[in-house]
Amino acid sequence: MKQRTPVIVNILIIIGLLIVFYYLFVQSYAFLASPYFWGTVVIAGILAYIHSAIGDLIENNKFKTLSPEEKAAYLAEKKIPFLKRMYDAAFKKQSASEEKDILIDHGFDGIMELDNQLPKWWVGLFYFGTAFCIVYIAAYSFTDFAHPLSEYEKEYKEQMASIAKYESEQPPVTIETAKYSADNIAEGKELFKTNCASCHKEDGSGGIGPNLTDNFWINQPEKTLFKNVFHMDWNGSPTNPAMRAFGKNGEVSGAEIEKIAAYVYHINQEVAPVTQAQGGAAPQGTEAHWEKE
Repeated sequence: MKQRTPVIVNILIIIGLLIVFYYLFVQSYAFLASPYFWGTVVIAGILAYIHSAIGDLIENNKFKTLSPEEKAAYLAEKKIPFLKRMYDAAFKKQSASEEKDILIDHGFDGIMELDNQLPKWWVGLFYFGTAFCIVYIAAYSFTDFAHPLSEYEKEYKEQMASIAKYESEQPPVTIETAKYSADNIAEGKELFKTNCASCHKEDGSGGIGPNLTDNFWINQPEKTLFKNVFHMDWNGSPTNPAMRAFGKNGEVSGAEIEKIAAYVYHINQEVAPVTQAQGGAAPQGTEAHWEKE
């Protein structure tokens, strides 16, 4: 009569399988804080104990039918710790008499084959892998589970929602609160290309509009360069209708103008100006004397 697996081992295996399957469908470990998960664990544990109790009754009835020698062998084997029994079942070498009993009557070149049983852990892993594949393939084929496009769409919507939430909770950037930051230059450059390059060129050297890299400005309503760019981008130019009020019209937000102003400040103050000889537009307006930021 074979020894049975202790109930505590069965419960640990069940908990492990429940964690795997919950994570398979939830795609996060948030379920560990859910009462539904732990309720499932408790129910599974109770069922495992009931199964073990029924097994004990069957085992006791079978034990009564054994001969005295078989009873002694069974009790002796039962004293061996479970993990040692598992190790022996996987790696123990048969004796010569045992090998004779499981020898298969065929061979090749003097090499004979034994009819060994596969280790229980290997068989269990095989069946688990087979069941897992069936569930996974069915879920992938007939649901949105594990579908890369669906996952991307879901994560994209979550990301955009978090950005919208963050922006809604932040106070709008105004000319009073806007500050120059070198971290905004790269993003400001892309916004400048989209909104300003048609008149000022991508490098700000001017074309239809004035050269933004030199120190001559037509409009100077503010005392600092950064604030001046923000003012012009928000309110537009009173002397040139082509330079419209992007901010007031709602074409760009205050946060975006802050980044555009950072880029214009960078090409005007931190890099060399694009001169006429280099293809830049001729100076327009009067020379500016900006206060430091």
